[in-house]
Amino acid sequence: MLNFRRRLAFTLTALLAVSAFLSGPTHAERIKDLTSVAGVRDNQLVGYGLVVGLDGSGDQTTQTPFTVQSIINMLGNMGVTLAPGTNLQLKNVAAVMVTANLPAFARPGQAIDITVSSMGNAKSLRGGTLVMTPLKGADGQVYAMAQGNMVVGGAGAQAGGAAQTINHLSAGRIPRGATVERAVPAMLGQGDYVTFELKDTDFGTARRVVDAINMAAPGTAEALDGRSIQVRAPLDSTARVAFLGRIESLEVTPMQQAAKVIVNSRTGSVVMNQKVSLQDCAVAHGSLTVTVNVQTDVNQPPPFSRGQTVVTQSGLVNIDQPGGALMNIRGGTNLADVVKALNALGANPMDLVSILQAMK
Repeated sequence: MLNFRRRLAFTLTALLAVSAFLSGPTHAERIKDLTSVAGVRDNQLVGYGLVVGLDGSGDQTTQTPFTVQSIINMLGNMGVTLAPGTNLQLKNVAAVMVTANLPAFARPGQAIDITVSSMGNAKSLRGGTLVMTPLKGADGQVYAMAQGNMVVGGAGAQAGGAAQTINHLSAGRIPRGATVERAVPAMLGQGDYVTFELKDTDFGTARRVVDAINMAAPGTAEALDGRSIQVRAPLDSTARVAFLGRIESLEVTPMQQAAKVIVNSRTGSVVMNQKVSLQDCAVAHGSLTVTVNVQTDVNQPPPFSRGQTVVTQSGLVNIDQPGGALMNIRGGTNLADVVKALNALGANPMDLVSILQAMK
């Protein structure tokens, strides 16, 4: 009786240990978030099209002959014939490249997001509409058709020779702007095995993932290297999908991440994780400001002089480069100290990008 109680207590303790390991602490992550299944990947699509309906901000057709050629071809396909030598002076059309990612297992009829980028000298794509554009893969086959209204995150205005622009106006997105027309065959593993690939190479995390899988399904997982983990899975497709679903829901506590700083020079965004630290250093960073002003003058002749009124424009260019003092930045071991030290510089986001790249 005593031995039975001991065995029962040992069994309950083991089950609690396994449950605690699989559930992990609050910062544990699912295997689904740490890995991806080999062979399950997106495919890039690209296409050439036209954006119409722009408010005078399209391509200058005299400088972008491919835009005119595309318009003539499109009108010809619609039954509209132009006389030879017709000179099209259009300002509301822009030639664009359309890109998209075709997700794994995407089926015909599903919608995907697309990105539209100007190819010519269009000033802005804001308010435009992308006309029907086929999207092709690397094999030249059409996998999706794109069309829709542009969503441009930037803004801009100009008047009297002065212009102000925020972010890029020559690129935008169309959420769910393309419809899948052809599916890409995807293999869910080869033979008896399915390979999980860590998103970040780490031998310690790979070992913990293997241990978690083997606790849930003993003897099925082994690490091939610091990124790849091979798992024996059922051959039946239905059973394999259910098995992978259970594996992906297991939780693992990953190893501590390395310090990482992500810089987007296009938008001036800077992202840092908690592990970023800063050592003592001195920084001097000067900014250059160029201001261009255009002044319009009207010269009125004296009365009865038979002269003509003349309108002239004069430009004034001012370049301001304030002196950059050498500033001492105190180091910090946590993210709050790093942010406080960088804010002490008083730099704008674009200057901060340059400073971080130099301090790397």
